[in-house]
Amino acid sequence: MAPKDYPIESLLPHARPMILLDRVIERDSNQLIAEVMVRPGIPFFRPDKGIAAHVAVEWMAQACGAYVGARTLDAGMPVRVGFLLGTRDFNCRIAWFESGNILTVSTVLTYRQEDVAVFDCKVSRQDQVVAAAQLTVFQPADMAALLASQGIAHEK
Repeated sequence: MAPKDYPIESLLPHARPMILLDRVIERDSNQLIAEVMVRPGIPFFRPDKGIAAHVAVEWMAQACGAYVGARTLDAGMPVRVGFLLGTRDFNCRIAWFESGNILTVSTVLTYRQEDVAVFDCKVSRQDQVVAAAQLTVFQPADMAALLASQGIAHEK
């Protein structure tokens, strides 16, 4: 059975303009591929350059979040907040993503234990990988308890 398609806005617990991915183009049980087009008017775009390479880490993190969000919605549960814990081996072959670039952002789940997961991520342009990293993410089962453990009151 093919997985259900969801709009990217329903997969992440925040809103535009900070949803940086345009859409999910493919997913299965352990991977997700999203797309983003570099263009004027989107966050972090500089008219004279495009988007700096380091923004690729956020694209990768949002692809991980979209993967988890889709799995959560498939299970009939609401999308929850997650956190990027770490980035390993970030490598980008270019300094800037130029206006008009259509990029695919792929993430593959490689490890999961309880609230922590590890993903191998890539950003490709015209079928060539231009950025890659391994991301470790954390999604607390109980956000209120996590905040309370840090002395932060949680309002619903």
